[in-house]
Amino acid sequence: MPDGKWMTPAALQKLQEEYDYLTTKGREEVVQRISEARDHGDLKENSEYDTAKNDQGLMEARIRQLRELIENAIVSEVADSGTVEVGTIATVIDDDGDEMDIFVAPSENKVPGTLLASPDSPLGAALLGKKPGEDATYEAPGGTFTYKVKSVRVYTGD
Repeated sequence: MPDGKWMTPAALQKLQEEYDYLTTKGREEVVQRISEARDHGDLKENSEYDTAKNDQGLMEARIRQLRELIENAIVSEVADSGTVEVGTIATVIDDDGDEMDIFVAPSENKVPGTLLASPDSPLGAALLGKKPGEDATYEAPGGTFTYKVKSVRVYTGD
């Protein structure tokens, strides 16, 4: 996969909406806060001014991060190969027999109600390439964990 991050069309849209907001209303709001704080007098001892300037810097950093994510996004269909890959949901069974769905995708692809495992995380990396019936074992601070892959399906956004 190229250097960009795979993401769903919905994840890309969410990032684009945040970018659009921050580069318009977000900037306007922080400029207004800086202006109001400046009106309060001496800038050397003005905590409101310092806070507003700090918030402006954090917002501009987030704008740069969003721009890079959007420009390098890889939005594509995932082939139904029967193996766990980025963009698939693996139904797994843990050692206690509990079943859960895990969406393997970069963190920008959060889906409410679904566990997300980044392909760079220990769990996500252990799941990649597994087929139904195979075990995925990984090390975590709490010990060694194993999940049996029950099924794999392509994430469709539904």
